[in-house]
This record gives sequence, structure tokens and C-alpha cells, in this order.
Amino acid sequence: MKTTIYIQNLKCGGCANTITKNLAQLEAITEVTVNVEESKVSFAYPTEEKLIEVKEKLKTLGYPEDGEANSLGSKAKSYVSCAIGKMS
Repeated sequence: MKTTIYIQNLKCGGCANTITKNLAQLEAITEVTVNVEESKVSFAYPTEEKLIEVKEKLKTLGYPEDGEANSLGSKAKSYVSCAIGKMS
């Protein structure tokens, strides 16, 4: 299955790079694309459990799904993830 998730705190190519690298490390997650302008992440996944795993990973990185709580902690995490993505 393939889906698109709209996320918060996606600001630049550094963020996109971090998201792409981290999701590519998850087993069975493929075809990862990040659209910075539209704040969305698209990917293919085999099961509902994997979809939940991706959403949790995004939240851990500081990019919660659109409509979820976006705490100061999430925003701070996204800035760190962004900086790491710019360096790699």
C-alpha cells in the first residue's frame, strides 16, 4: 500500500534528508519521498503496523502528523533533525 502523510515542522531540505534517511532504515518501508513545499511524506508500506511505526518515527524526529499536538519539544526536535540533515 502507498500513502501520504501531512506533517508539521517540515522546513527545508535538511528536514527532508533526515526524514528520508530515517524512514529508509525501517524494514519494509519503500518509495519514500518528501515534499517540503506541501509538508508531506509519501511512502509504501505492507501492513497497518508499519504505517503506525512510520507515524511514531516521524513524531520521534519532531515531525508529528498534521492535526496532532505540536509541542515545544516536537518543534525543538525538528530543528535538531533539520541541522543533522543539513550536515549529512
